[in-house]
This record gives sequence, C-alpha cells and structure tokens, in this order.
Amino acid sequence: MGPDGQQSTGARRPRGERDVTSQAKPLINGLISQVPDIDADETAEWIESLDGLIDSRGGPRARYVLLNLLQRARERNVTVQQPVTSPFVNTISVHDEPYFPGDEAVERRYRAYLRWNSAVMVTRAQRPGISVGGHISSYASVATLYEVGLNHFFRGKDHPGGGDQVYFQGHASPGMYARAFLEGRLSETDLDGFRQELSRPAGGRGLPSYPHPHNMPDFWEFPTVSMGLGPSSAIYQAWVNRFMHGRGVKDTSQQRVWAFLGDGEMDEPESRGMLQLAAQQELDNLTFVVNCNLQRLDGPVRGNGQIIQELEGFFRGAGWNVIKVVWGREWDPLLEGDKDRALVNLMTNTRDGDYQTYRAEDGAFIREHFFGRDPRTKALVENMSDDEIWALKRGGHDYRKLYAAYNAAVNHKGQPTVILAHTIKGYGLGPSFAARNATHQMKKLHNADTKLLRDSLRIPITDEQIDADEYLPPYYHPGEDAPEIQYMLERRRALGGFLPERRSKYTQVNLPADKAYDRLAKGSGHQEVATTQALVQLFKDLLRDKDFGKRIVPIVPDEARTFGLDSIFPSLKIFNTTGQHYLAVDRDLLLSYKESEAGGFLHTGINEAGSASAFQAVGTSYATHGEPLVPFYFYYSMFGFQRTGDQFWAAGDQLTRGFLIAATAGRTTLTGEGLQHADGHSPVLAATNRAVISYDPAYGYEIRHIVKDGLQRMYGEGEARDPNVIYYLTVYNEPMVQPAEPEDVDVDGILRGIHKLSTGQADGPKAQLLGSGVSVPWALEAQQLLADDWGVSADVWSVTSWTELRRDGLDADREAFVNPGGERREAYITTKLSGAQGPFVATTDYDHMVPDQVRQWVPGDYWVLGADGFGFSDTRPAVRRHFLIDTHSLVTKTLQALAARGEIDAGIPAQAVEKYRLLDVNAGTTGSAGGDS
Repeated sequence: MGPDGQQSTGARRPRGERDVTSQAKPLINGLISQVPDIDADETAEWIESLDGLIDSRGGPRARYVLLNLLQRARERNVTVQQPVTSPFVNTISVHDEPYFPGDEAVERRYRAYLRWNSAVMVTRAQRPGISVGGHISSYASVATLYEVGLNHFFRGKDHPGGGDQVYFQGHASPGMYARAFLEGRLSETDLDGFRQELSRPAGGRGLPSYPHPHNMPDFWEFPTVSMGLGPSSAIYQAWVNRFMHGRGVKDTSQQRVWAFLGDGEMDEPESRGMLQLAAQQELDNLTFVVNCNLQRLDGPVRGNGQIIQELEGFFRGAGWNVIKVVWGREWDPLLEGDKDRALVNLMTNTRDGDYQTYRAEDGAFIREHFFGRDPRTKALVENMSDDEIWALKRGGHDYRKLYAAYNAAVNHKGQPTVILAHTIKGYGLGPSFAARNATHQMKKLHNADTKLLRDSLRIPITDEQIDADEYLPPYYHPGEDAPEIQYMLERRRALGGFLPERRSKYTQVNLPADKAYDRLAKGSGHQEVATTQALVQLFKDLLRDKDFGKRIVPIVPDEARTFGLDSIFPSLKIFNTTGQHYLAVDRDLLLSYKESEAGGFLHTGINEAGSASAFQAVGTSYATHGEPLVPFYFYYSMFGFQRTGDQFWAAGDQLTRGFLIAATAGRTTLTGEGLQHADGHSPVLAATNRAVISYDPAYGYEIRHIVKDGLQRMYGEGEARDPNVIYYLTVYNEPMVQPAEPEDVDVDGILRGIHKLSTGQADGPKAQLLGSGVSVPWALEAQQLLADDWGVSADVWSVTSWTELRRDGLDADREAFVNPGGERREAYITTKLSGAQGPFVATTDYDHMVPDQVRQWVPGDYWVLGADGFGFSDTRPAVRRHFLIDTHSLVTKTLQALAARGEIDAGIPAQAVEKYRLLDVNAGTTGSAGGDS
C-alpha cells in the first residue's frame, strides 16, 4: 500500500533504477528538503526494500514498521519533518472500503427527487411578484453528503442511544425542506412559502431561508448561516455533551455531533480558531464534514492553491483525524493502473482554479488539459471516450466513498475527525450552473435548464408541464406508498426519527427555594461590596441548592479569580474530559485549582468566543437533550456584545436560556484599565437583541429579584411569558455599601425597569434624578447637595432597565398605532413618573444613548448625561469628571434644567460650574478606590 493509502500493484524496480518523481527535490508534502543525495544507490536500495515490504506484507505492516523507525529516529535525535499533507487522493483505499449496506439504486432514485424539488422550490420562489431569491447550487453539491448520513448514520431523538446533533449548512436548507416534503412533514403549499414567513400562501407555513430555530422551532435546531459560528458551536456542543455525561446529567456516550461546512467558510477565524479544544479534549464524538466544492460566493476559494490540502495540513496540525474523499469509484481503475504514480502526481499538483474550469467544460477539454499534461496519464485514458472521461466523479458525489469515510469517522477513537469531500458546486444542474463563478447568485432554472435537469434526474415530468409556466415547474412526489419513499421512511425509523427536528419537552425541575435569595436582602452593613461580589454570592447560594444546584453551569474565560469565583474551584472543580494528570502548584491552598472529568465549571481559557459557544450549548440543553441546564457566563463587560455579539444573536435564534453576567462594567468604573476595557456601550448593543432582557442593577437586593425572576421565567410552571430569553446583567467592581432591602420594596418596578428610591425633603423647586447601576449612589449624593447647597428637592429613581422600559414604550405605541380608536395603554415609565414634579435628569456610566432610549415616554423635560467615546486609564473620580457624568455634573445639569424652566435664577448654573470646578478633572470626588480589575 502506497503512502496515499492506495494498494500498490507495480512491479519491483531493478536495483539502481529510480523513479524520476523520487529525485531529491521539494515535494508538496514537504518530506524531502532541498539537499543533495550523496549516495543515490543506497537510497534506491532502501526504497526497493520498502517496496518489497509493501508487496509481500501489505500496507498495514509497512505502516507499522515505518512508524517504529520514525520513533527510533526521534530517540536517536534524528529530526524527521512530519508530513502534514498526503497526496491528493482518497485517504481510504478501495481495498479498505467496507461493505455498503444500503440499496444504492433506491437511494439514488429519491436523491434525484430531492435535487429536483429543492431546485424547483427556489425557482418558484422567484415567481413574479415574489422574487425572494434562494440558493440552488449549494445543496446540489452537498446532497450526497447529507443522504449518506441521513440514511445510515445520523440518529434521531428517539434512538435508544439518544439523538445526534447535526449542523446543516445554511445555504443548503432547500434540500432539507425537500426531504421533509417527501417524508410527509411539509406540503407543496409549505414549500411555496419558502422565504415568505409572513406573506406565505394560504394554508401553508412560511419557511425561513436558512436554519432559524427561532422562526421554525419544531424543525431547525442550530442556526448556522452566519459563517464560522457553526463550527465553533459544534465543537462546544460536543464538549458540553461530554460535560453532561461526566456530571451525570445524561448519558451522552452514544451521541455524536456532525457539522456540515463549506470550504470557503473555513476562512472565517471562528471556523478554525476552536479546533485546538476539540483535539485537547479528545472529542471523538465530533465530525466535521467540509463540502470542498472549491468555490466561495464570488469565485474559487484557492484558485492558485488547493484548499483540501491546506485544510488537511491545518486540521492534522491541530490534532484532528483527517479523511479525504477526493475521487469517485470511476477513478479506481486509473489509479490502479498508475504504475509510476504519474496520475497521483498530476492530481497533487493541479490547482483548484483548474479543477473548477475542468467541470465547466467537457470531457475533451479534460483529456487535453488535464490528462494531456503528461504522456503517461494521457495513455491511461486513450481507450476512454470523452463521455467516459466526463463521467469521472469527484469523491463527494460517490455514495460508497462517503459511506467508508463516515464509517471510519464514527469508529475512530481519541480524536475528532474531519472529512474533506471534493464536490462540484451546482452538481447536476447543467452547464449553466455547475462550477460557474456566478452559480451562488443564480436563483432560478430557465426552461432549458429545467428540462436538462429533469432528463438527467429522470423525473417523470412532461415538457408541457414545464412549459406551462417557466416560474412554476411542478414538484414531484411518487406517492406515499412508492417503494423508495417507504425505504426512506424505514431508514429514518431505524435511526430514531426525522432530522432535522427540534423538541422542547424537558425534565421538569424544582427551582431554588426563596431562602437561596435571602442573603442579598440583608445588605452589607458597613462593609463595601461591589455588585459583582453580590451577584457571585447569590450564585454560590444557588449552587448549594440540593435539587437545582447541579443544573447551574458557570462559564468563565480565564478571569474567575477577578470575579471571586476561584472559591468554587476545589468544590465544583473545572471540567476536563481527561481529568487532571499533573500536580497542581497550589494543591496545598484552600482555593486550589482542580480539574476533573466530573467537574461542573466550564473554564474556557482566554477565549470569549469559545465561552459564548459553550453558553449557547448549555443554554439549549433543554431542547437538544431534554435536560435543563442554566448557564451563568461571567465575562469582562467590554468583551461581550462588542466581541461576540454575533454569537449572542445566534444564541437568541437558537432559543437559548441563561444569564450573561457582564462584570467590571461601565466606562469609568474599571479604574486603571483604560480604553480597551472601558465599556460604555454594550447595553446599546444588547438592546438590539430582542432575546436579551437587559438589566443594570445598582444593589444586591435588586439583583436577587432579577435573577429569581429570570429562573422563574425560564423554567417556572404556569408562566405566560416567553421563556426563551437571556437575562443580561451589568455588574461592577467598585466597592460600595449595599443597603438592606426596604420593607416596601417595589419588586414590580425593579423587574419592569424603574422604582423610586428616595423622596426629596427640601422645600424648594422639585427635580427628578434618574440613575442606573453604579450611578445610583451619585444620584443620592446629588440629591443631598441639591438640598444643602441650592435648596432643591430632588427625588431619586433607580432605573434597572432602560431597555425594557423602551421596549414597553414601543409596544404601547404600536398598540395605539394599529388601534387608533381604542383606549390607549400608557407606557410603564410614563405611568411611574406621572405626577412627579420638575425636570427629569439622568446619568449613567454609559453613552448618552443608553438613558436616551426612554426620552419620548418621559412625561416632562428630560436632560441626559453620558460618557461618550473612548475610556481612559485613571482614577474613577477623574474620569467621571472628564465625562461630566459625576455627582457634581448631575447637580449642575439639574440646576440648568430648572433655570431653563424659569424656576431658579438663570445665573445659578454658572455659579455651580465655578463652585464645583467642573472643568477640573482633579476636582472630581465621585466614586471610591479599589476593587479587583
């Protein structure tokens, strides 16, 4: 067996005679460097010996001997460069292919129906007056890859071992809809609702363009069309599967994760950036299938190179098992007859741009421009017709080659596997589509294309049916009782049910009792405690709950000590699929670092993107596994929505439930860290994601009600609200005295976004001060200064959620808009503030846009302070004075608002500016020192 896995049948060469391809020169696999051969005869003898070993004992024995020789060389300090790529042929030799257990003829027949219906569905979506687009060519290239899995490997949710998680390639969604149509899950009317989720035809359901669980929650499980997020999510899904098994939540030992990806998609940093985790954690429950059709959206992925070879080297270097499926079975006789490996050399040294061109031409062109480049390869095909040359398939379209690859992947142990399948974009759609640069943007079949496709797929549709309306070629279904449909359904029954399918039925849980929340109601006495610490204390109390605690999953990207979470290292332990095999340096300390296969702490390293993927996997376990887990993702506030906002958007699409804890929040609170860490805008970004319920609590007692409400909403019984939400809390590292919860606390106000903290007692003009989070103490201090220095009576309000107040206002406005004659519902903030006297003045530790969200519903003059722009490394008082958001700025702004109303003398604001030295950053006094950063 040769180095590429192909069986060698060539005769042994006479001693001293060398193949010209083995001369000392750089090869694509990098094994032979540019050094002279000082004894060519001796080299030939070694090669001859290897050939003899292969011929007499076979490839496996030769491989074993070579591996032992390499090991011995390393022991003797002889450095041998390891190959990262192999020749451009199939990894699995034809002689090593397993028996194919299915009926290939039957499967090919209904695969033709799938290709037809998916193309017809997209074409019909382009009918006049609709023209919503769609992608034809992606599914055409990947259909065989899916069907091998769906007929023989992918387990549904009713399988005794549990269902697999399959990440379907976003642009190939028409094929999944076409399959559901043959299975009886979707109707023709449903298919005609493709990309018309709202304006769908009567009697049908709208089908989203891509896999969107949010919009089709009984069908799609994983949102994958935001390129690169599928690979990251799949890796962490496989890791979380192992986590659930190790924690004893569910036996996931027989479940696998399959991710279908495009070769162009692999250029996304997220596609490759997580590979090391899968290898380090030995995730052999994970398989990537990369559809290497050599094309991205506008042209070739690597016109001047070979993307399959590049990916092989990248994955192999990352520690993955790599299986290449390059050529179909029609190439096997040619490769067997390739005595001196001239064909393999030609394959290995042909650029992808040329491979694309070959499939856009014809057999004669391939004969001349591919085989004709070497007289030996030209001779190999001299007895083949041009049509036979054209019929030489690529491996990604060959059922048996793919079955062999999938079978090898599921039986491989100790490593994740990637299958690199060589395909053609637009395969089978005719010369107007196949391998064309513009194929991704081509949305419909014209009549001639439709008839060619019909003929090649042997669909029993007449010319008259096609000619009746170019935009409405008919779907085809042979009937429920047709043998091929019964075969298809039987295969899915044997594998545990339909895919894709999403279920949301889960094990009912007992939520923590009220006592778990009691500690934060007491306040901190005289001790200064940051809200991050307060929330972490609540989190620890929730972990201690004997029923629910095991379902809470902390996720942290290498800042646990900063947030005070290191105290749970020794008790909860850090999850690692391989456990801990080293002696920890801090083993004798109380808070020692401990890893375990049964650990409950997902510590992802310096990797916010990985943490966001883990959050997504944990937060959807109620659907993927029927077992609720609640993620609490603690992270540096700046590195959340700004860095991983696309993943949080996908989490919302996937109906994730959990808590995002944006610690060390605020533009001025993270003292000393500066511009790159100072977050004054994440709440604005979060406000754009409707799945996110955003809170900026000031005190621990507010936090306890918010977290309790979140858990109740997600998993409480009898809840009428949408449970598929992510609670996002901004918490701070600035120490402050935490007040005890008032006896008459306004819990409804805390949860809905605003509650009154303090009523002003002075006899002068009235004003209303609004703050959130860390700015609430400034407002209370400003209340006192206004009374003492200026005789102004100010009330103070804690705004726990500017975003929820805005959403409520928008909803109220929409109700009034569509029902102009009806009774108008008032926005909640309007109701809460109605009757309050004087101007309304707001300050926060964020951009003006955060408090400005509610402007149109504030019942009076509204003045806003904000920290716009980049942050600075400095003390809290200095930076707050620079941005003019501090206590004295709030006082001065309030005086300005009162002067504008004519309620105080117009010269007073200028007096305040001078009195408080408002333009002097060294005069600022707002905020305390300290706090972990």
